[in-house]
Amino acid sequence: MGINDKASVEAQYQNSGNLNTRISIHDKYSTNKQGFGNWITSHYEIKEGMTVLELGCGTGSMWVGKNDLIQKCSKLILSDFSEGMLEKTKETLRGVEGIHYEVVDIQNIPYESNTFDVVIANMMLYHVPDLFQGLREVRRVLKADGKFYCATYGENGIMEYIGGLFGEYGFDVHTNRAFTLQNGADSLSKAFANVTRYDYEDSLAVTNLEDMADYVYSLTGMSQLRQVPRETMLEVLAKHATDGVLSVPKEYGMFVASGMATENKA
Repeated sequence: MGINDKASVEAQYQNSGNLNTRISIHDKYSTNKQGFGNWITSHYEIKEGMTVLELGCGTGSMWVGKNDLIQKCSKLILSDFSEGMLEKTKETLRGVEGIHYEVVDIQNIPYESNTFDVVIANMMLYHVPDLFQGLREVRRVLKADGKFYCATYGENGIMEYIGGLFGEYGFDVHTNRAFTLQNGADSLSKAFANVTRYDYEDSLAVTNLEDMADYVYSLTGMSQLRQVPRETMLEVLAKHATDGVLSVPKEYGMFVASGMATENKA
């Protein structure tokens, strides 16, 4: 990702509007009622007294209602590259004690080596300009027996489905595939000795196509589709709905990584 891409990411995440739109459709229409956030946190092995760093914490919504997990941490740092997003996190978790907030770039983590028992980076590694540098930094600040948790999407999910619907209009999907379920293990193995993938089974059953249109317009990878008039978009979506329901495949999951790779594989 170059300078222009970095600027695009900064613009996208300087406030929470687009992100909230994307979170909302998952909250409303996901068929797996556990919820992706709850599923992710269910994999965290956070024991009493552990030090935890989250990179790219977004709105902080995954920590809502997780006071028991928060209180286990001797120190919990929620960080984001965007100051605007970090302010939203503080609002989301206002009144929750035991959390520190910091602006942090994963490529230059400002903490000493062997500091954290757990590092978390969900749905953000595909934005990192120098991914290996970021992963190397994560491995550096982790303790020898620490674990790195990182959720991401696959290459056969919502974006690809929507792109297929509008293929006849000459639009191509430009999904960021810098770190996906399909290639994430290869990237992680350059810095970590042990990498395990977990898949989250889910889909969307959308009953209000207006919500789906809002979602599409919020996607940076669908920038071309913003040129499609809303009426046309709703017509296309309606064509593929059955009994008033648009079924949309999802492909999400996470990796858990630990141990230092025996050699530099970059």
